[in-house]
This record gives sequence, structure tokens and C-alpha cells, in this order.
Amino acid sequence: MRLVGGKVAYQRAVLKLSGEALAGSKGFGHDFTVIDRLTDEIKEVHALGVRLGLVVGGGNIFRGTVASKQGMDRVSADYMGMLATVINALALQDVLERKGVETRVMTAIRMEELAEPYIRRRAQRHLEKNRVVLFAGGTGNPYFSTDTAAVLRALEIEANGIIKATSVDGVYTADPKRHPDAQFIPELTFQDALVRGLAVMDSNAFGLCKDNGLPIVVMNVNQHGAIARVIRGERVGTLVK
Repeated sequence: MRLVGGKVAYQRAVLKLSGEALAGSKGFGHDFTVIDRLTDEIKEVHALGVRLGLVVGGGNIFRGTVASKQGMDRVSADYMGMLATVINALALQDVLERKGVETRVMTAIRMEELAEPYIRRRAQRHLEKNRVVLFAGGTGNPYFSTDTAAVLRALEIEANGIIKATSVDGVYTADPKRHPDAQFIPELTFQDALVRGLAVMDSNAFGLCKDNGLPIVVMNVNQHGAIARVIRGERVGTLVK
């Protein structure tokens, strides 16, 4: 990874957070101790001059795929999941703004009383004004994950990297939570990931990254300072390119 101006490796990036990360050990809802730490790290990245977009899932409130498997209409369930991501974005916005970080929440589903509708040029303008943009509402369409939404927004704002914050240190040969002997992989190519059947992101999101040459860094969100270290170009987690 090349350092830009001797300072950061990614001048424009999208950070993908899972909704579960906001719940912490509670497993549901919001753990504001965790959110306080995460927003401190986002503020640190913002202070580096990075143009940062943020996409957060909604799994701490509602998971559409789980609800659909239990009998709910898939489209309705997915829309409920999109609304959950808006709640999470507003929670992050509130804490970030109180810490002096200027933000905008943009939603793929129109709800002007709460947030701006997503318009690509407006999002780019917010980034140019050094605002953190929180992209909520997924893609605005059912059957697409927030992973796909994160990659889509990253491509639209011309980001040069996407950071996927997870609960593990990166990509392993198998699920390290189920297989203690799984081996950590520090770097691999898109083709290697496909051939070895490694789950980096869902297939739609991964295909978009591969087709457009958008590098992915998979890292552990529970490692303090890891997000800023990735932005600075340090070897953290797994780099897929």
C-alpha cells in the first residue's frame, strides 16, 4: 500500500461496521460505551484529513434474512432491516457531532425529516467539505446486503479502499470461532479468495470489488486504534486486492 503524501494510505475510504458491533456484549440494541470508543476512532481517522464514508448494518436491531427464514415476507423484512440501519446511523451521528465531527446522514430511502436523500454529487460535496458521511438504508432495494451497499457507495464516491470491521482479526482458512486450528491469512488476491472459497464479503459485494479493483481490508473492530492504523498503511488484518 502506498502512503499518500507520507501520511495516509487511503485518502478516501468507506468503513463498513456491522450493527452487532454497536451492541457490544449486550448482543442487542446499543452499548454506548462501545459506540463512544468507535466514534473516538472515527474522529481520529477524520483528523488525519481522510474523506470518510460510513456504512453500518442493522443486525443489532433487526435482521431481515433471519426474519424471512421464520416466515416473514422477504421484501418487508429487508425494508425493516434498512430502517434499522437508519437508527444506527442517527445514533452514530449524534455521538460524533457531540465530539465535534461534522457529519451528514444520507439515506437510500427518502425520509427528509431525519436525513438527506442519497445523491451522489451531494455526498461527494460533503466529503470535500470534510464531513463524515453516514450512508444508511442499504441500497434502498431488498435482497441486497449492507456489504453490497458499502461497496456500491465506495465506488460511487471514488474511494480507494473499503475497510470491513468484523469481530475477528481478518480472513482465516476457516471460521476461527468454530475451528481453533484455522490459519490467519495476511494478504490474498481476489482470485485466491474465490478459488479457496473464502468468505470475505457476500458474493455481490465481493464481485463488485473484484470487477472494479477496489481493495478490501478485513480487520478486528475490537482492536483499539486499528482503523487509524489501516488508514496510515500499517499491516492490520487481511488485505484483499
